[in-house]
Amino acid sequence: MASEETRAVPTRTATPPAGGGTAGAPRPQETEPGAHRPRAWATRLVVVGIVLSALNLRPAITSLGALLEEVRDGLGMSGGVAGLLTSVPPLCFAVFGVAAPRLARRFGPAAVVCAGMAAITAGLLVRPYVGGTAGFLAASALALMGIAVSNVLMPVIVKRWFPDKVGSMTGLYSMALALGTSVAAAVTVPLTDALGGGWREGLAVWAALAAAAVLPWLPLVRDRGPREPERERGAARETERARGTGRETERARGAAPQHAPLRITRSRTAWALAAFFGLQATAAYVTMGWMPQIFRDAGVPAGTAGVLLAVTMVMGVPLAFVIPRVATRLPHQGPIVLVLGVCGLAGYAGLYLAPAGGAWAWALLLGVSNCAFPLALTMVGMRARSGPGVAQLSAFAQSTGYLISIPGPLLVGVLYQRSGGWGLPIALMAALMVPQMAVGFLAGRDRTVEEEATR
Repeated sequence: MASEETRAVPTRTATPPAGGGTAGAPRPQETEPGAHRPRAWATRLVVVGIVLSALNLRPAITSLGALLEEVRDGLGMSGGVAGLLTSVPPLCFAVFGVAAPRLARRFGPAAVVCAGMAAITAGLLVRPYVGGTAGFLAASALALMGIAVSNVLMPVIVKRWFPDKVGSMTGLYSMALALGTSVAAAVTVPLTDALGGGWREGLAVWAALAAAAVLPWLPLVRDRGPREPERERGAARETERARGTGRETERARGAAPQHAPLRITRSRTAWALAAFFGLQATAAYVTMGWMPQIFRDAGVPAGTAGVLLAVTMVMGVPLAFVIPRVATRLPHQGPIVLVLGVCGLAGYAGLYLAPAGGAWAWALLLGVSNCAFPLALTMVGMRARSGPGVAQLSAFAQSTGYLISIPGPLLVGVLYQRSGGWGLPIALMAALMVPQMAVGFLAGRDRTVEEEATR
């Protein structure tokens, strides 16, 4: 926003006053601070809202992973039902995430994210106490509904408020998300012990963090975000046409009107990005839901297993800031996809061969591999030109991707129960890493969905 305001000053002052001379020139400068102060204040509030919201997008899941054995015992769950429980997050993300753009158009992105944080608060607060597996799943779905719409709208908010800082703001958002994920994994078990050892209190306490995330969005509920002036949109189109023949000219000719929805299913890039999103989500939710149990079954104490999951998640804090910044500077993000995939294969090989002996190394490698998530978010912002295009692509890629990811955690639970060990589930996850690398490489090509969806 600061850059937009800075550009507006010369636009207004460059035109001489009607009477000639310089007598009227200082007038815009005198009125500018008062005119822009609310927008600068709102921008800072959006940054706070993004960070607090991102902190709350995973504790509902990783806190449950750290206490999954206690929850299973308390609710009488079988391995298959526990696998179903770990499949609920991607199911909710797919079902509810697709509605996020429509809700954002009607109520504004800030209002929808505010409602999403409120839903997370309510779901986390009531799910340990509703009684029975069905009630636990329903309350979890309420919290996950709030996470789903916020997941989809975070790239939209970044694109609208910070169009010149997509990489940096996506990195900040991804860092906060990884921090919230890792902290919940690390402290849930000791926090539960400090609260008396009951898993219900250990899960419900995370509602307080979600409640804090509601507050910064309240003043922005009626704010639809900054709108690009028609003059600047026209200038941008003229600049693109002036770049000459070749790729830029083709993009200009193929650009869809901003008010017209894209035929997103015609875009091969959109499908590749959706598949990449789904496969990385499969790996992430298997890791968050089952990795502590893998280590516990290998003889690692429960507290240490939670810390190992936290190590995996905390790797995303620095890398989630670095990877988007690097990705936005590369014409092709495929090499990053391959590096992350190789780390994942090495981590799964270690879990298969020596889960306890090299536990810290495998946790680190899988943490690096899980940074495919901020990379996927960054590519969503890079593979579409306009805010509406990003909203459409984000909803399509995330909803379709999460549908793809639903069977993974459930299948891991079934294989674990049927085989009595982790060999087959880990082999499955390693095998899925290969197509993830392939579709991610395709999604990383330098093109936009507008080029393909309007042909």
